[in-house]
Amino acid sequence: MTLKQSLTFGSLTLAVLAGLSLPTAFASSTSADTAERDASEEAAVEQSAFRKALKFGFSGQEIQGGVMLGDAPAGTRSLTLDGEPVQVAEDGKFIIAFNRDAGQSAQMVATLENGETVRKYFNIAPRDWKIEHVNVARRSGGPSAAFMALRAPELEQIHAARQVQSDSQGWRQTFVWPAKGRISGMFGSQRIYKGEPGSYHSGVDIAGATGTTFVAPADGVVTLAADKPFSLEGNLLMIDHGMGLNSAFLHASQILVKVGQEVKRGEPIGRIGATGRTTGPHLHWSMKWNDARIDPILLTGPMG
Repeated sequence: MTLKQSLTFGSLTLAVLAGLSLPTAFASSTSADTAERDASEEAAVEQSAFRKALKFGFSGQEIQGGVMLGDAPAGTRSLTLDGEPVQVAEDGKFIIAFNRDAGQSAQMVATLENGETVRKYFNIAPRDWKIEHVNVARRSGGPSAAFMALRAPELEQIHAARQVQSDSQGWRQTFVWPAKGRISGMFGSQRIYKGEPGSYHSGVDIAGATGTTFVAPADGVVTLAADKPFSLEGNLLMIDHGMGLNSAFLHASQILVKVGQEVKRGEPIGRIGATGRTTGPHLHWSMKWNDARIDPILLTGPMG
C-alpha cells in the first residue's frame, strides 16, 4: 500500500499570448500538465461529492499490523475507532491502523454536526506470522531490581516521546525504506518456549555495516534522540509523522538530528550500528499508530 500525492503545475510563456507557435516538446509538456491538473481537479470534485454522500473512503489494508488512510463523511464532528477518538484533518483525511494482535472486527463511527452517525465495519484479516517453537524454557524470575532502576527512566522518555503530537504531514506521504539491505528480522515474528509465548518482534530489521547512513522514511519531527545508549535500544531515535503515527530507529552508531528538528523524507538522520542489546550491526525500524504496533513494510512495499 502507498499513500501518493503529486501535483505538477505547468507554465505558459508570453509566446502563447502573442500567437506564436511553441516547440513541439514544450507544447506536449504543457498539454500533459494541463491534463494532469484537470484530472486532479476532477478527483477533488469527486472526493467532495463522495464525502457529501455521507460515506467513508479508504485506501490500505484491513489486516493485522496494517494501516489505512481514510476520508471522513462531510460534516464529521468527531470520529472514533472502537470507541477511541481518531484525529481528522481539515480536509477530512485521517489515518488508522490495526495492532499486530488485532481481533477480526472493528467499528468506526463518525458523528456529524447534525448529530447523526455514519458507521463503518472492518473485517480484519489475520496474518500468518513466523512462529518458532523452541524446546527450552523461558527465563524465569524476570528482570532484576537493578536493571529496572536503570530501565524505568528510559521507558519514561520513550513514553513521553510518543505523546508528542506534531503538525507534521508525513502521515500523508508514501514512505520510503530508511536503509537498503538484507531484511534480517520480520515484524510480528515470535518464539514459543515450551508452549509459553515470548515477545513478538516489534519492527523490521535491516542488516548493514556500522556507519551506514539511514534516512527519514517520511517527513516528521524528532521527538527523542538519545544522548547516551539505552540499555536495550542503544542509541534510540524517534520521529513523529503526525496524527499519532511515529517511527523508532534502534541500535544506531550515531544520531545526526536533534529533538524538535523537522526532517524531510529521504534526509539522513543517523548511522547504522550495534549499540544496545543486539548480536550485530543492523537498523531496527518499528512503527506505532497511537497504541497499535504496525508493520512498516505495509507502508513502503517490498524493498526495491
